Amino acid sequence: MYYDKVQKNKITQQPWFLGVFALVIFAFMVWGNWHQAGTPDEAATGLAALLHTKTGIIAVAAVTSLVLTLVINIVGRLPMQAQTIVVWLALLSGALYFFYSFDLSYTFILSKLPFLITQGVVTTVYISAISIAIAFVLAIVGAIAKLSQNGFAVAIASFYTSFFRGVPLLIQIYLIYLGIPQLGYVIDAVPAGVLALSLCYGAYMTEIFRGGIMSIPRGQWEAARALGLRPFTTMRKVIMPQAMKLIIPPTGNQFIAMLKDSSLVSVIGVWELMFLARTQGREEFRHLEMLITAALLYWFLSIILERCQAVLEKRMKRQER
Repeated sequence: MYYDKVQKNKITQQPWFLGVFALVIFAFMVWGNWHQAGTPDEAATGLAALLHTKTGIIAVAAVTSLVLTLVINIVGRLPMQAQTIVVWLALLSGALYFFYSFDLSYTFILSKLPFLITQGVVTTVYISAISIAIAFVLAIVGAIAKLSQNGFAVAIASFYTSFFRGVPLLIQIYLIYLGIPQLGYVIDAVPAGVLALSLCYGAYMTEIFRGGIMSIPRGQWEAARALGLRPFTTMRKVIMPQAMKLIIPPTGNQFIAMLKDSSLVSVIGVWELMFLARTQGREEFRHLEMLITAALLYWFLSIILERCQAVLEKRMKRQER
């Protein structure tokens, strides 16, 4: 494994890779700026006017491609962890510069940011946490039902997973929020959103749990039966502890996906992050400011969850040892 990592790190030092990289950067820059050739600004003189000529565009593209190739070569000689940090910082700087190039009102963003965090982020995390907990329970029940020998349980569980995985989540939200009152039960927006998220992700997680349980060798069941353990005890003390090692990583991914999909409950008036970003931006026609802020907040929450998932996986590997 170490040899493979070393070989991967040396790819960026190969002449063919550096040549292809320089050629791609050169071609991209020439293609992106060629339409500006021969149309300099009337006020431009000297070097500024020269850069609008075909010769200037080719020269700038050549210098830029050579500089970037040199940087790639230098970064490629660093340790893998250092490479990751440098590339992350470069990409983050590029993303921030992309947003900075917009005509944004940063004072407006700063004035709305505390409210977006204290109300929107808190509500989003609250809804997602409750929904994933309910979905977790539904997934366990659904997986056990699909693996059982009872035809009724298999039919109900398979219908549940088929319907809620086959219908878009947005439609499910509307069906629950508008359909349940038709039965005589008035349901608020937050419970409706939680119920829709729970049922939808419970269906997806049912298949994750079923796959994790089925990955346990049949001999584990037979050994537990030989020891006189009941099926419920076998599942709780023998099968599930082993299956959870395979279930938790994809479940963490489902939580991250749910965190983003919780923005769909904004259509029924839940005061979560996306709803507040839209309403706050509408007041002063600053939609782009609020959408970018909401995107960065969702991204920040996802990074936190990714780090928590990585820490949990490391602990599980340590316990295996």
